[in-house]
Amino acid sequence: MRSFTHPLLRRWLCLSHQCVPRQLSPSKGSILSPKQLSLRQSCSARLGLVTATDMVNYWQKVFETNGIPEARESSQYIVSFVLGAKTFQSLNSKILHTPLTAVQQEQIQQLSNKRLERMPVQYVLGEWDFQDLTLKMRPPVFIPRPETEDLVSLVVKEESQKCDSGLCFPVPVPHPVILEIGCGSGAIALSLLCKLPQSWVIAMDKAETAVDLTRENAHRLQLQERIHVIHQDILHSSAKQLLLWGPIDIIVSNPPYVFHEDMASLDAEILRYEDLDALDGGDDGMRVIKTVLALASSLLKDSGSVFLEVDPRHPNMVEHWLQAHPNLVLTLHAIHKDFCGKPRFLHIQKQR
Repeated sequence: MRSFTHPLLRRWLCLSHQCVPRQLSPSKGSILSPKQLSLRQSCSARLGLVTATDMVNYWQKVFETNGIPEARESSQYIVSFVLGAKTFQSLNSKILHTPLTAVQQEQIQQLSNKRLERMPVQYVLGEWDFQDLTLKMRPPVFIPRPETEDLVSLVVKEESQKCDSGLCFPVPVPHPVILEIGCGSGAIALSLLCKLPQSWVIAMDKAETAVDLTRENAHRLQLQERIHVIHQDILHSSAKQLLLWGPIDIIVSNPPYVFHEDMASLDAEILRYEDLDALDGGDDGMRVIKTVLALASSLLKDSGSVFLEVDPRHPNMVEHWLQAHPNLVLTLHAIHKDFCGKPRFLHIQKQR
């Protein structure tokens, strides 16, 4: 599975170039050092003898010179994508040392030029891996981050424990019924459908582009029969509207949770290309979180659960807010940490 691991890109995701022929020069406006210009000129004499390794090394240098984060990883992903592989490391020695065709070189240049404009690699490639799925990606739909895979795992673990204790329903009764609020590309919803074969999902998003992409990914993965995707804003929804599909077992959401004052400090990749409404959680980062919890009380079955991804500052804030709203009969059941060791995921349960 493709996954960036360098701390700089982890920060970006959490908020959460050595030889090519002369004609494969970077886009207009990019800056090359004298050393790189000399290198490019010397390489032009080897027209048609450019390998995948040459391309990775060259574009890494170009990316570095132009201040592109994760220069080597970006270059490797682009080259491997053009060669039909998930990762550069998965390419065998023969492929690595076989000269690239003119068409392949052109494709790499076109994709690399997009990265030079600070377009996220996920959008550059037009797809990305999440859990065991390859999902289509396009701007401005929110890009699923690596830590969100842990949110999916928590939901699956919870359901597995229920079944182990004999609480889950036998087939063919659909169980659980899951509501995802803010589905984006469909990463969470579709992963849960794959991990929980008897589940049924209602996925909602206020952005039509996100709804369309979730539907497209559902059809590509042949999961469209078990998911109902709706174009609706949770901030303007009522429990009555959402209960048309029946009581909910689980609500899961990676809502907008960035504190408004922190939005300006987000990386260029995010600010230029992603839907900022999918990130901005208001002054305290809890605008949507509060709405989700307020509706959860009416939507959930007894002992139903809410799973949220939040800012590390939110667990205490959410706990105090729930204590101040006892009428919701919701309690903070557990707090889970992300791979950086920060409190990131909340499991909230409706009392019987």
